Amino acid sequence: MERFQLVSKRRLAERVNEYVVYAPEVARHCLAGQFVILRVDEEGERVPFTVCDYSREEGTVCILVQEVGYTTALLARLEVGDRLADFVGPLGNPTDLSSYRRILLVGGGIGSAVIYPQAKQLFGEGRPADVIIGARTRDLLIYQDDFARYAKGFYPVTDDGSNGRKGFVTDVARELLQKESYDAAFAVGPLPMMRAVCELTKQFSLPTVVSMNPVMVDGTGMCGCCRLTVDGEVRYACIDGPEFDGHKVDFEEAMQRLRTYKAQEEEHMCRLRGGVR
Repeated sequence: MERFQLVSKRRLAERVNEYVVYAPEVARHCLAGQFVILRVDEEGERVPFTVCDYSREEGTVCILVQEVGYTTALLARLEVGDRLADFVGPLGNPTDLSSYRRILLVGGGIGSAVIYPQAKQLFGEGRPADVIIGARTRDLLIYQDDFARYAKGFYPVTDDGSNGRKGFVTDVARELLQKESYDAAFAVGPLPMMRAVCELTKQFSLPTVVSMNPVMVDGTGMCGCCRLTVDGEVRYACIDGPEFDGHKVDFEEAMQRLRTYKAQEEEHMCRLRGGVR
C-alpha cells in the first residue's frame, strides 16, 4: 500500500465523509486532539483536519470532512485507492484532561468527530464521560453507536426533534449541570455553539476546553493565519493549541476572521462546478 493512500471512504451524512488514510508515520505518533494538514494534489491548498481516530497497528489515520469548500469538494471526488499529495502530522498539542475525573463532552455537527477519540480514551482509562452531541436533524448525527458504547451517559440532540431530545446541546448541558457534578467540560463544534456552551459553563464556574479550527496555512506558527485572541493575548492555534480555555477565547473576533476568504472560496467553488462568474 502506498503512503497517503485512501484505505476507506464512508458517507456518514449529507456532504460528510469519513476517510481512513494509510499514513504509518503519522499514526505512530498521533494522539487525541491533534490534527493533520493535507493537500489533495500537488497544486492544492493545505487544509487542517483534526484526527478523529487512528490505528498504530494498521498505520492508518481517520479524519471526518464536511464538504463546504473547494478543497473539501476535491477530496470528496477521491475514491478508495486514490492517493493524497500530502498528509502531514501530527500537529498541535494533544488533549490533556488527565487532571479531571468527571468530564462532560459536548459536540456540535462535525465537531462530534473531535470528541469521539476523547470519549474512547476516557472510557479506556476508567473515566467514562457524559456525552452530548447535536445536529440540525437525525441524518447529521454521527458515531451514535460508538458514543453509546463508550459514554457514561449519551444524549443526542436535534434541532427538529427527529432524534433524541429536541433543542440545542446547551439545553441538555444546562440540565446536567444543574444535577451533576463535573470537573471540566470539553466542547467542539461551530464557533457560535462553542461560545454558547462556554457562556453556560461560565455560569457554573466549570473549566471548559474548546478546540479551535481557524484559517491555517503552514501549521508551524510561521504564517500567522491561525492567530486568536485568548485572555487578551495573541495565540496561534497550530502551535499553542488547537485547544484553549474557552472562557478566555475571543469568539467574536474568531468568527469575523473565519469569514475573511468567503468571496474567494465561492469563486473557486463556482469554477470547480463549472459555473460562470
